[in-house]
Amino acid sequence: MSSRETDGAADVMPVAGIRLGAAAAGIKYRDRDDLVVIEIAPGGACAAVFTRNAFCAAPVTVARRHLQTAAPRYLLINSGNANAGTGRQGIADAEASCRALADATGCGAGEVVPFSTGVIGENLPTDRIEAALPTALAALSSDGWQAAAKAIMTTDTVPKLSCRQIQLDDGRSATVTGMAKGSGMIRPDMATMLAFVTTDLAVESTLLQGCLEQAVAPSFNSITVDGDTSTNDACVLVASGAADAPAIESGRAPAYPALCGAVSEVCMDLARAIVDDGEGATKRVEVVVGAAASEQEARQVAYTIAHSPLVKTALFASDPNWGRILAAVGRSGIVDLAIDAVELWLDDVCIVRGGGRAPGYREEAGARVMAQPAFTVRVILGRGDAEARILTCDLSYDYVRINAEYRT
Repeated sequence: MSSRETDGAADVMPVAGIRLGAAAAGIKYRDRDDLVVIEIAPGGACAAVFTRNAFCAAPVTVARRHLQTAAPRYLLINSGNANAGTGRQGIADAEASCRALADATGCGAGEVVPFSTGVIGENLPTDRIEAALPTALAALSSDGWQAAAKAIMTTDTVPKLSCRQIQLDDGRSATVTGMAKGSGMIRPDMATMLAFVTTDLAVESTLLQGCLEQAVAPSFNSITVDGDTSTNDACVLVASGAADAPAIESGRAPAYPALCGAVSEVCMDLARAIVDDGEGATKRVEVVVGAAASEQEARQVAYTIAHSPLVKTALFASDPNWGRILAAVGRSGIVDLAIDAVELWLDDVCIVRGGGRAPGYREEAGARVMAQPAFTVRVILGRGDAEARILTCDLSYDYVRINAEYRT
């Protein structure tokens, strides 16, 4: 049993039992789609993880509630307005949008799950959403992935799509296809800004949730653009059950590991795409912290490095100012850190060893590595066997410009 990668977004494969439609509701943007409806075949299952931000958006509250009471038939997504910081009116607006789609399709309002992304603190224009729903429903198609991925974008510069095909042992196949949006306000505490991953396999709901949580840990939960966790983060895994294949009802089913592997690969593709498209980003950097006493300790050090504005601006400048990285390690809160045991590498170039500049290190070697569009910062703590990997990006002039102008 194996999975096959498709060649980028152009080859994204439709998923049986899943249809997507997009429309222009004029929520914030002019002359572009900003509303998406995803239709799920009857009998499908859905798993989800949401932001841990205490100031979670109204659609997050409503989505959690609806997923606890019914199997979803539709996902309703809008961009341009987060419906966050909107109090009781925000809840009412999210529920009203669900009712509008339910009335248009004949399902129950609880079978519609809402998602929003965009500006915080503005009331959701439900009248515009309701007016655009017929267009989105008329556009429903199994080939609607490209249009949907573009419609959920905010400051993203490119749509983000990924696909895998699973070859089952009996010769049949199944598909995993996903899309995401995210560019800024990225330091997820569960997933990413918004991500939707689907498969045509039938999967028992508890197993589906476990598959999703396993996939987000090394992907969406291990990336950061700017250290901010959104109010609207959500990642959803839908199993339509429309594939010509036996249902997965046990973790011992041969297809389950293959499904989990494919979902993890799709999530990792989308997570990398988010970092690559970080607001104003010019470089993707993997921060690897090894020889730590625990994974938690390694992640603590890695995030301290990845969130440092001084480190991130040095990355943008291709300046191997390794003192900034060492300072981040030193302030990361590790108790009894033996600095003589710490090593610092840029790809294959050792910069620090034994508590100071490595013998033979030349700054031009470090600058050569940092001039690349992608490279690794590796820190060896000399305290144990644990390791953590975090994907991040640089901090450029454009990040300030994009966020300064976001509401205008």
